[in-house]
Amino acid sequence: MVTTKQQVETLSPYQVQRYSRHIIMPQVGSQGQRSLLNASVLVVGAGGLGSPVSIYLALAGVGRLGIVDFDDVDITNLQRQILHHDNDIGRPKVDSARDTLNAYNKDVDVQVHAEPLTSENAMEIFADYDIVISGADNFAARYLINDAAYLSGKPLVDGSVLIFDGRATVYEPGKGCYRCVFPEPPPPGEVPSCAEAGVLGMMPGLVGTIQAAETAKLIMGIGDTLTGRMLLIDGLSMEFREIKVRRNPNCPLCGDNPTVTELVDYEQFCGIPTTGTG
Repeated sequence: MVTTKQQVETLSPYQVQRYSRHIIMPQVGSQGQRSLLNASVLVVGAGGLGSPVSIYLALAGVGRLGIVDFDDVDITNLQRQILHHDNDIGRPKVDSARDTLNAYNKDVDVQVHAEPLTSENAMEIFADYDIVISGADNFAARYLINDAAYLSGKPLVDGSVLIFDGRATVYEPGKGCYRCVFPEPPPPGEVPSCAEAGVLGMMPGLVGTIQAAETAKLIMGIGDTLTGRMLLIDGLSMEFREIKVRRNPNCPLCGDNPTVTELVDYEQFCGIPTTGTG
């Protein structure tokens, strides 16, 4: 059961001091900081992307952070997953994540969902949060997260990494979704995973930090988010480029005549489980 945290109406002296570098910014101020403290964000995956996302949101004072993951910490994770440490090997990732986030900021309410995200539980889990962040590393999970976020009416802050490449964007209800760009998952085995192709350990940090910044902007209602734009990063050349992402009227999920109206069993559909977390 997800707890409801009391809304912050006035910043305490401790909070004024802790978040002073936010508060002195005219774009943020005390109102923006209160918005962060009163926000609830769900991070799907406590891996490569979920690590920097959740750490920076905890440091920023996001009031309630949900973490969905049921994997255990493996030694191969430690090259990039900064939520976890050597002595966490073998522990559930959600337990390691909660300990790390509480060590960074004890005032953040960390809610853990130690279970695989499935078509049966996704809508129920998503209902308790304002914004959803995808930290998944496989197509089965990405499509499930996208579909559940859209059907729940939640903004989705999406990111992915592979080898030296990264991608980040924001999908807001009514303004397009992942399926507008990639209507259907690729055939099983066509695109390698991080476990198969590898990933430079710093790339999840780069993309995840962008996801965290986009989430903070959504919460505070400031700046121009990546809604309608997809940021593509080539880490090997350190080139950034951008493509437009528009709602596709023929999209099978958010188009004019949708054919995807409920969540699909993507484990069977893609031939891979929906639980990878980079």
